[in-house]
Amino acid sequence: MTKYYHIDIWGSREDKYRYLNENDFTTIEWKEIFPTSPFYLFIPQNQDLLAEYNQGWKITDIMPVNSTGVKTHRDHFALDFDADVLRKRIEDFRNRNITDDVIANKYDIADTRDWKISKSRDSLVNNSEWEKYFTYCLYRPFDWRNYYHHQDIVELPRCEVMNQMVLGHNLGLICSRQQSQADIWSLIWVDKGIIECCAISNKTKETNYLFPLYIYPNTENDQYNLFTERTSNFSPNFLSEIKAKLGYIPTPEAIFYYAYGIFHSPTYRERYAEYLKIDFPRLPLTSNEQLFNNLAQKGEELVKLHLMESQQLNRLITQYQGEGNNNVTEITYKPQQQRIYINKTRYFEGIPPEIWEFKIGGYQVLDKWLKDRKKANRSLSFDDILHYQKIVVALTATLKIMKEIDQIIPEWPIQ
Repeated sequence: MTKYYHIDIWGSREDKYRYLNENDFTTIEWKEIFPTSPFYLFIPQNQDLLAEYNQGWKITDIMPVNSTGVKTHRDHFALDFDADVLRKRIEDFRNRNITDDVIANKYDIADTRDWKISKSRDSLVNNSEWEKYFTYCLYRPFDWRNYYHHQDIVELPRCEVMNQMVLGHNLGLICSRQQSQADIWSLIWVDKGIIECCAISNKTKETNYLFPLYIYPNTENDQYNLFTERTSNFSPNFLSEIKAKLGYIPTPEAIFYYAYGIFHSPTYRERYAEYLKIDFPRLPLTSNEQLFNNLAQKGEELVKLHLMESQQLNRLITQYQGEGNNNVTEITYKPQQQRIYINKTRYFEGIPPEIWEFKIGGYQVLDKWLKDRKKANRSLSFDDILHYQKIVVALTATLKIMKEIDQIIPEWPIQ
């Protein structure tokens, strides 16, 4: 039977060359590895923990209806901070008194292989319901932008899934299939609307997927209106397993919150770190009803925080200080003073280093939110300032709840 061996050589290029010059195939201290299905990775893995991890349910087997977030191929045109600016842009696009060349130059857009300016303009002009496609999109963590959700503007609108988020009340789990960074896995988030494909990471391997909690009927294609009730996006086999574990099937929201709680466990993220890098996360189930309920409660608290719906957000823990304007021109963090400066004179105070450094997926949240506004030459409004302070509250509470989740779980693997 074929055997496989592996070695890692760490250090500078000179150190690696020296090692290779001083050794050959027979003197290198190889480590035997055992590539296994389904990935057959040629790297060492903890086989005991892998078997344990694989007992969990992969999120794609739990929630079969899913897709990547929208890919506009022209974010600067399809999204905006200002609703009126976006509306004017779409009105110009529909105005056939303005030539295609003027539109292309004014808004810096161009034909692509699958999208043509003239054809798309004609289509949108003839759409009598064009106004109903103005909505919101989760563009980055805690950063919702005004968005025009239509295929005449957006190249890949992912309507089969994203429409589930606008047809009625819904929740969506956001995660990625792979992780390209060395950080501890944090590629998990939530939203109740449409998401952009880089909402929690813009790394190539970390494209964001959305898993809606509910599936709504397509009444446009159902002339007899036979199917009017929404259904949960949980597979029958998964629900059968839940029932076998708990003796009943909890509400879809409770299951969603339970999963969200588990995925925010620091121990879960550290224990299964090497497996979370290579595929969608897996969810361990419990037969302990009290543990299930406790984790679901913590997951619900996190969801409300991350959707900016928690009452905790009204208890601000920072101050906005300094003189001058609110233009975001120079972002500086001063850890000793626990201040984030947005320019030379104005700053948020009361932000400890662990909150400033807090990451969601590929983004350092507080830094990214300000950098996007600096890039757009934005001046913070009163609502912006309040929103930023609420983000600080949400991140602080998230860290606290994550520690509480680990305290709730008595042992690993979860029983």
